[in-house]
Amino acid sequence: MKIDLLIDGRPHAVDTEELASADIREVEPGVYSVLLNGRSFEVKMEPAAEGYYAGVNGRRYAIQVRDPRRRSARNSLQVSGRQKIASPMPGKVLRLLVRPGDQVAAGQGLLVVEAMKMQNEIRSPKSGRVVSIFVSEGAAVSGGETLAEVE
Repeated sequence: MKIDLLIDGRPHAVDTEELASADIREVEPGVYSVLLNGRSFEVKMEPAAEGYYAGVNGRRYAIQVRDPRRRSARNSLQVSGRQKIASPMPGKVLRLLVRPGDQVAAGQGLLVVEAMKMQNEIRSPKSGRVVSIFVSEGAAVSGGETLAEVE
């Protein structure tokens, strides 16, 4: 499977099979040791308003993940009504960042899912109230599984 990324505004396709062959270990929160094709990298990840910043070899890159399954929702002018938030890929729930009843802003983190040795913050598509959280910390989730609901 390929993942479409924008790295510093330029499109790149990344093959997830190549990532699966990488040895990626979190050495401290937000800092990863990556061994890929015999080369070693230290990658410092930090969340950004629209994606992430990755620091590699003294250079900082702005990264956005483009999921074609979500393109229509992102291109709409306004997300309205009750929204079900699904896991973009199989993984494990590491942290719940909100509880049912909490008010959230559009783009605010709801929970963190670890997939392919990377932590992915799952964010709210709209401002509103968290209606339900369908998973617990430590739970294994499937791609497309509903994690939470926001209205």
